[in-house]
Amino acid sequence: MAKDQINNAVDQQQIQYKSGMTRRDSLKLMMALAASTLLPAVLTGCDSAPVSKTDTGAEAAKTTSEHWPELKLSPITATGYGKDPNLILPPASPWPLTLTQAQLTLVAVLADILVPREGAVPSASEVHVPAVVDEWVSAPYERQQQDRVTILSALAWIDDEAQMRFSKTFVALTKVQQKAIMDDIAFDTAETPAQFKRIASAFGRFRSLVLAAFFCTPEGTKDIGYVGNVPIGGDYPGPTKEAYAHLDKVLADLGLTEYAYPIQT
Repeated sequence: MAKDQINNAVDQQQIQYKSGMTRRDSLKLMMALAASTLLPAVLTGCDSAPVSKTDTGAEAAKTTSEHWPELKLSPITATGYGKDPNLILPPASPWPLTLTQAQLTLVAVLADILVPREGAVPSASEVHVPAVVDEWVSAPYERQQQDRVTILSALAWIDDEAQMRFSKTFVALTKVQQKAIMDDIAFDTAETPAQFKRIASAFGRFRSLVLAAFFCTPEGTKDIGYVGNVPIGGDYPGPTKEAYAHLDKVLADLGLTEYAYPIQT
C-alpha cells in the first residue's frame, strides 16, 4: 500500500461518525421531513445566497476540470413502511440503511460545516442529522431514490475533488482546505465556474436536506423559536394582538385586507 493510502486510512480511522439515534427516531424524522414543506423552502432560500471565496486552494481549484462520478447503484427493492396504527416499530426494519461508514463520516463533516455548534445550539451531527440523511437516501420511495443518486454522486465528487487538489479524502483535509472546496461549490450562481455548476446544484440538494433535517429536530425547532402545538387549559384565548398585527400587515402587503374575517371580541 502506498504511503498516501496508508495515511488516508489512518485519518479515516481517527474520524468516524457514530450515530446515537434509534431507528425509530430516524424514521420519525424522515417521515416528518417528507410530509413537511420545509425541504423545498430551505432549498429556495439558500440557493440565492452570495458566494464567499478563500485564497487557500484557489490555485489548486483552477487545475481541476469538470468531472462527475458515474455511479452504478444497486436499486433498492425493499417495500415501503406503510401505516403504523399502533405507533410501534415493526419487528423488522422497513428497509436496510445503505450509507457506508466512510460516507456517513463525510456526511457528518459536511453537515457540521453547514450547521456548526454555536454556543448552546448543537451542531448537525450532534442531533444525528447524518442518521436522518442515511434514512432518507435508503428509503425505497421515488422522491428519496432520486435524491439518493444526487447525494451519493455529490459525496463521491467531493472526495474526488479533495484527492485531485490535496491527495487526501475530504475528511482528512484541514479545515482551511475543506473550506476552499466548499466555497467553490456552495451556491449555483451566475458567477459559479462551469466546472462547478453540476456539483453546486447537487450540493444544494444535500444542503437543503441537512438544514431541513436539523430544523425538524427538537433542538432545531427551539433554535428558530417554533413552539408548535401545546395544550391550553380552559377556553382557547385566540391569537395574540401581536399575531393579529402581523396578519394585518401581511394581508395589507398582499392587497387582501378586504377579504379578512372580522375579529370577534
